Amino acid sequence: MAGQERLRIALAQVDLLVGAVPANVERLIDLARRARAELGADVVMFPELALSGYPPEDLLFHRGLRLKIEEGLDELRRAVPEIAILTGYPEYHEGRIYNAALLLYGGQVLANHRKACLPNYRVFDEKRYFSPGSEPTVVDFRGYRLGLLICEDSWERAPARAARQQGAEALLIVNASPFEMDAQGRLVVRAAPFEESLACVELRRAGAIVEPVAGEIAPELSDEASVYRALVLGVRDYVDKHRFPGVIVGLSGGVDSALTLAVAVDALGAERVHAVMMPSRYTSAMSREDASAQAHALGVRLSSISIEGMFEATLQALRDEFAGLPADTTEENIQARCRGVLLMAISNKTGRMLLTTGNKSEMAVGYATLYGDMAGGFAPIKDCGKLLVYRLARYRNGLSPVIPPRVIERAPTAELRPDQKDTDSLPPYEVLDPILEAFIEEDLSVDEICERGFERAVVARVLEMVRRAEYKRRQAPPGVRVSRRAFGRDWRYPITNGYRR
Repeated sequence: MAGQERLRIALAQVDLLVGAVPANVERLIDLARRARAELGADVVMFPELALSGYPPEDLLFHRGLRLKIEEGLDELRRAVPEIAILTGYPEYHEGRIYNAALLLYGGQVLANHRKACLPNYRVFDEKRYFSPGSEPTVVDFRGYRLGLLICEDSWERAPARAARQQGAEALLIVNASPFEMDAQGRLVVRAAPFEESLACVELRRAGAIVEPVAGEIAPELSDEASVYRALVLGVRDYVDKHRFPGVIVGLSGGVDSALTLAVAVDALGAERVHAVMMPSRYTSAMSREDASAQAHALGVRLSSISIEGMFEATLQALRDEFAGLPADTTEENIQARCRGVLLMAISNKTGRMLLTTGNKSEMAVGYATLYGDMAGGFAPIKDCGKLLVYRLARYRNGLSPVIPPRVIERAPTAELRPDQKDTDSLPPYEVLDPILEAFIEEDLSVDEICERGFERAVVARVLEMVRRAEYKRRQAPPGVRVSRRAFGRDWRYPITNGYRR
């Protein structure tokens, strides 16, 4: 192909649906045409495994998915011949599956790269599905030698070095990594985060040297803004892609449910969110007032349904079984389960999905009730520790005041017994959260955590609570991952084990 002074590469930041191959192909075709018409791009790049959506997991083993991938590739190849398209897809070849990237132009396949480095840690499980590629992929396009890589290939030295040895002047890397990862090097273009967009990178040749031309760089978000927008996008995607008409949120007057409600409204709009207050004999007037104030500020419908009758009826039904036994957490859990019954009933009747409101600190130590406050379809803040929840609540109020200040300022309480505080059962969150982060995200031992200034008895108690709560976490709904290690695919501790730290 004849050379040219500049090569314009469009980067398509696109929100696709796992398994919806025809719809994904349609989106790629539309964006490819826009990249050519609006940006004058020579190449448009789509994410890793764009055709199947990411991650496709065991869908990859279904014969039907393979057929749809083959049909989708054929349609993509023929639909937009005027621009080169680089897209990720699962490649089926001679009984193996490869995580591959295909470069198409003019109805022809110019190159196909098979991912060489397959991650198998934290959320990644690629060796279960894919065979590794072994050869570098370098292609001539309009006078430029382009090396193709996929995600993890760029984190190891060998694939990039091999491409360079084959004459690559620039590396085109398709990627689908969690958003916590950042870039190193000279930044020339950055798309706005958590939004679909077409950004453009321009390569320029100056003799034997190829270098990028500086373009538009979207502002970098603060940690709080980045996490909050991730939560909003996660809720919107989960609800919309499952075609729920809206969501239900149990609103207690506490900071966790307050933040969850704000996220839900920002994700879906007030008309698709229904808040439910379920007071008991232990619910304070402050909680009722603050829940009502927030619902009014956000413009959502608020129902108030007392659980007192359900609670009392349950206690009466269990009167003989509980005879002679003192009240304990059993009675507290009954209240949480009464609320779960009401919320799930409303969810079933209206078709709206129930959002749970528990945070990562609670999930870690089991400070949550199975079939009670853990009941629901999606857990927006399950990967946010309590201290982060407070930071996010203050951040959201900085955009517009929707969470009453005393919800953030008051001592946290479950309000399941008289004068209850979270610190009755847990260390202060200023102590608990750093211990949990050190253990869960850094894999530190008791001794290493104690070296950071924490009392050994407190550390040992917290880690034992984490161990004992694993059976609860296995039954928790999915949520948005925002930390280095979230419960779920990141965390695979055995439920039953005899290991003691």
